[in-house]
Amino acid sequence: MKILVTGGAGFIGSNLVRLLVTSHSHEVLNVDLLTYAGNKHSLADIQTHPSYRFAQADICDSSVMQKLFTEFQPDWVMHLAAESHVDRSIDGPGAFIQTNITGTFTLLQAARAHYEKLNGAARDRFRFLHVSTDEVYGTLGATGLFTEETPYDPHSPYSASKAASDHLARAWADTYGLPVLVTNCSNNYGPYQFPEKLIPVVILKALRGDPIPVYGKGENIRDWLYVGDHAEALHTVIAKGRIGQTYNIGGNNERQNIDLVRLLCGLLDELRPRTDGKPYSDQITFVKDRPGHDLRYAIDATKIKTELGWTPKQDHTSGFRKTVQWYLDNEAWTTNILNGSYKLERLGKA
Repeated sequence: MKILVTGGAGFIGSNLVRLLVTSHSHEVLNVDLLTYAGNKHSLADIQTHPSYRFAQADICDSSVMQKLFTEFQPDWVMHLAAESHVDRSIDGPGAFIQTNITGTFTLLQAARAHYEKLNGAARDRFRFLHVSTDEVYGTLGATGLFTEETPYDPHSPYSASKAASDHLARAWADTYGLPVLVTNCSNNYGPYQFPEKLIPVVILKALRGDPIPVYGKGENIRDWLYVGDHAEALHTVIAKGRIGQTYNIGGNNERQNIDLVRLLCGLLDELRPRTDGKPYSDQITFVKDRPGHDLRYAIDATKIKTELGWTPKQDHTSGFRKTVQWYLDNEAWTTNILNGSYKLERLGKA
């Protein structure tokens, strides 16, 4: 297939693009504006691959999007481009409204114009996959799971903007007949994650000898999904999923934040011990909680398993070990990022 991927230089996007090109032999056009979280170095290994193309472009620019659709003639669109960090959305919500809502609208319009010109087999195979988050569902108590029927209840500017984009995608399916699929995933982790999210922050702060910040008492619970598993799930959904359906993608891997931080510290103790012999967990520091911090997210991924046969391959520890080892083996990648404007400082204190 010819696949237009938005946000393909980001964390999830770069892992997805690599999978599509190298493991599934698709032709990919990666459309990314290369804002602070987009990094072409994350795809350095495939930049010269004959099935890979890159376009630096803003999904909010309708004329450019229409031009790319006309020139590339995609069979599938996989829409991942988004502002994605909750803390950053607290400090500057405007960018999230612009990219996540206006950008999704603009892309849907370009896809719709393209789709309406298609005939026969080309029209039959066209798909638009909108990639979203479990944060649109709000928060859970000590029990229960998010299902595809869970009512939306977003609590942050980020999750509210993603909820709006989900509704837009479904509305374009219902109103205009665009063959849309939607996925909502749990927290991703793995290689090439921009170092403002919890796991890379813990690893990099630990290695620097800095205090490792944990919000509140570390009691918040997340379901952790390895990015490689997520990429495979996204390919499975767009290749085999039913048009108009939503599929929740989870890692079957719930952890309290404090337990995850201690696990990462233990892996670092094993893989790169501190020179003084002390445990990295000594660096854990509890800080004031994030405003509106949801207590617990957990995904029920039964639908994608029973309908499409997908389950995560990484277990409760294997993906975290892979991730820690990747950051240890790729310090030049993080050094290049941290030479820019972001220095691992706390965001989103409001």
